[in-house]
Formats: sequence, C-alpha cells, structure tokens
Amino acid sequence: MTGQPVGAHVQGDDPLAEAEAVGAERIQLFLSNPQGWEKPPPRDDAEELKTSEVGIYVHAPYLINVCSPKPNVRYGSRKILQQTCDAAAEIGALAVIVHPGHAEDGIEHGFGRWPRTLEILESEVPVYLENTAGGDNAVARRFDALARLWEAAQGAKSDVPLGFCFDTCHAHAAGEDLSDAVERARAITGGIDLMHVNDSRDPPGTGADRHATIGEGHIDLDVLRHMIRAAEAPSVVETPRDPVSKLKADVEFVREALATA
Repeated sequence: MTGQPVGAHVQGDDPLAEAEAVGAERIQLFLSNPQGWEKPPPRDDAEELKTSEVGIYVHAPYLINVCSPKPNVRYGSRKILQQTCDAAAEIGALAVIVHPGHAEDGIEHGFGRWPRTLEILESEVPVYLENTAGGDNAVARRFDALARLWEAAQGAKSDVPLGFCFDTCHAHAAGEDLSDAVERARAITGGIDLMHVNDSRDPPGTGADRHATIGEGHIDLDVLRHMIRAAEAPSVVETPRDPVSKLKADVEFVREALATA
C-alpha cells in the first residue's frame, strides 16, 4: 500500500523540474491547449521525458466529447484523442486520461458511441476513462451510468488498453456518498488505475468541478484519506499550483495517508 507512487499535475513547461520542486514521483500534464482542438506539438524534451524515472500521465483536452450526436464534434474528438495518444507515446507516457463526455440526445446514445471510438483508436498507451463532476446527460457522472459506460467500453472490439481514473472532487460534485465511493467504483471497473486526489471548493452534489487545495474545501479529510488508501493505486493531485508550497503539501498529504494505512 505505502509503495504506491504519488504525483501532481504540473504546468509542463519544465515538467521534471516541477516534479522535483513538489516531491512528485509521477506527473500529469497537458500536451496541447486543454480548451482547444490543436494537435499537440512535438516536445524538445521528449527523449528526456521518455527516459526519466518520473512516470508521466497525459490528460486529454477537456473539449473531447466522443458521445456527442453532432458528427463534427464526435469526429473532431476522435481525431484529437488519437493525436493525443500519439503524442503521449512519444514521451513514454503511462496513460492518457480522458473525460467520457455527454450526449445531448440522451445518455443511452452516449454509451454506444464509446465502443466505436475505441475500435477506431490505435494506441499502445492505455486510455483511462475518468468519472466526471456534472453536466446534462453526462455518461460518467453517477455510478449507475458509469457501470453502463464501462460495460459498453469493455465490449469494444479494440486492442487499446482500457483503464479507470477516479477523481475525488468529481465524485463529491456528482453527489456520490464518498464513504464507500472507491469501493463501489472498483466493483464496477475491477480496479482503479489512477487516483485524482482533490478537495472541492463547492458543497456536494452541485456538479461544480472546482478543485481546492486539500484541507481548504468541503471534503472531510478522514474520508479523503480513506479513499486514497482504498484505491490501492498511484495518485496525482490536481490542486492549485500557486503557491508551489501548497501543491507540495498536498503531495505529502497523500503520501502520509498511504503511510498510515
């Protein structure tokens, strides 16, 4: 349990230096504008990142929504997801994390669009689906929907390795009972591959995806510690980076929670 690596989401200008500054064994970063459709540009430090002992996760752009009924959105989402996976392979990333999205024409239709996406996608880098905070017709907000999405994705005729990323703030925002949320998520997905450990600036059930420094939000710290330990997975904190001392303290909080298991 205590051997699980702990990391942080970093800006990515000098990711290895940023990792050292906050004491992170893992880092997560964007390879392109998280709010844009641009193809990730080549990185001058690609070889350095690929050979580093620091494990790297890549978060896909937020705009990706392969569940959309709009062909231009769906096809554009599949394209940037493919480009992100290709760029992640160039730096030796451990996985690409992506928000599953929402279907404006109804959640039922959304579930069925992920298998096709995975069948088209070509990636040696695993893709981790992440539970989401809110939004109308979101396919991975509540755990009953997550179960149906996971079943659909598992049924895809695809060689892409599939995993699951659990976000504490998102589960809180979705209104899930956090006391056993990790255990219920693991029962659905068979395990958690990555834990996003975040506090929340908002009360539970609001659907608001606003992360807070650990201890400065609405999630009970003992419950958060329990979730960290119950996940039995590597962790990344996605809390505010300014000042860096707070991000470093959040990394240490996770490490201490694992050490006291």
